[in-house]
Amino acid sequence: MIRFNNDYNRSCHPAILKALEDDFENSYPGYMTDERCQRAREEIKKYLGCPSAEIHFATGGTQANAMVIASALRPYESVVCAETGHINVHETGAVEHTGHKIEALPGARDKISAGALDTYVGKARSSEITEHITQPGMVYISFPTEFGSIYSLAELKELREVCDRYGMYLFVDGARLAYGLASPKCDVSLADLCSLSDVFYIGGTKCGAMFGEAIVIRNDSLKKGFRNMIKQSGAMLAKGWILGIQFEPLFRDGLYFEIGKKAVDYALRIKKAFNDKGIDSYIDSSTNQQFVTVTKKQAEILAKDFIYENEDELEDGRKVIRFCTSWATTEEDADALIKAVEAL
Repeated sequence: MIRFNNDYNRSCHPAILKALEDDFENSYPGYMTDERCQRAREEIKKYLGCPSAEIHFATGGTQANAMVIASALRPYESVVCAETGHINVHETGAVEHTGHKIEALPGARDKISAGALDTYVGKARSSEITEHITQPGMVYISFPTEFGSIYSLAELKELREVCDRYGMYLFVDGARLAYGLASPKCDVSLADLCSLSDVFYIGGTKCGAMFGEAIVIRNDSLKKGFRNMIKQSGAMLAKGWILGIQFEPLFRDGLYFEIGKKAVDYALRIKKAFNDKGIDSYIDSSTNQQFVTVTKKQAEILAKDFIYENEDELEDGRKVIRFCTSWATTEEDADALIKAVEAL
């Protein structure tokens, strides 16, 4: 069986495994105060264009999301996201567990538009009973989104303008950031993300690392006490240098971008094979996640040799399934799937 159901089904990139092995004899103070974490921060900062940004490490995306949101908002404030936002549908109420309501923007099934956001927040701010309702204090988006689409630079700037108008934070979930940046439709850089968001994170778990995310805080008002929040959240990893050792090789020579591009190239080849066969894409994704609509028979045939993700069933009986490539996908894996699609 060839696994295409997620992008975290292998341990880590060989360069990381070698870095961990080479460092076996060394010892460090811990809690991410070590020189390996600092060197990783320096490598990442080469791409940010923001020397004053703070970089902290977390072990996973849900942990990073909950910590960032809880540390940024007042108790009566909420976070706005798309209906399919990861914090809304895939994190078991982790954000609500911290005491903050998630407000899914009506009609925003994939991406959030600046116009819809402006209307929604404007209504909340102009309410005659503001003390009786939660107040949106942050906008959460994913880059790429849950459906593999990406925000353009113009769209991010428009969201930034709305956030500034209402004094809200803009938080970007970058769990699959390597694949978003590698999209042929992407006109956004890491420096752009840093300048336009208040805080974002660079995904490692799904992008070549064994585990870990790098949280980048640009807004000075979010920096104070963030390490306290990390500790209080049970996220202060004693052996924190392991995170630094992973992110250093990912960014030292641009490996992060290289492996993201390889995964996207394979995904787009797979997408073309489905489309050439007359099988529609459920959504136009230009990243490593490809969603296609197949008959139940076609799904059964593919399931004999490939593990994919079942997403939905349409009214006409067709199934929406997802094929997800990753840094570890091989050309042989992609070719085998393409051959199977051509034979349907």
